[in-house]
Amino acid sequence: MQITPQEYDQLTKKASPPSPSAKNITMAFLIGGGICALGQVFILLFTYWGLEQETAATCASIALVFLSVLLTGLNIYDNLAKVAGAGTLVPITGFANSMASAALDFKSEGYILGLGAKMFIIAGPVIVYGVSASIFYGLIIWLLGLY
Repeated sequence: MQITPQEYDQLTKKASPPSPSAKNITMAFLIGGGICALGQVFILLFTYWGLEQETAATCASIALVFLSVLLTGLNIYDNLAKVAGAGTLVPITGFANSMASAALDFKSEGYILGLGAKMFIIAGPVIVYGVSASIFYGLIIWLLGLY
């Protein structure tokens, strides 16, 4: 069966329900912003407890990752993501959620070939491209004499 691109476009429009863009954008903004605001609260709290700003920011990131993994394990984060959409994916919590979800999904296959291997299927490309980009940008800065 051969169909034209126009016919295919009509079929997909008919099969796909319209997306409430305004609601989705608003919820992503509010919940993503709330996660970032919570991170700022953690920074202020850790600073109040006597940590330096840089150390407090690191501890806030760790606290957000911990909360994300905890909420993923309790099956709360996925329900939040259904409402927030990209608002839960963009902050560091989205990365922690993706790693924890993969680990939970493949735990039954064993700790090494299941949990360990599958967890890094998602994280691997992020780590590789992050390290590669940092080396590339570092070389550019070094070659330009900005460091």
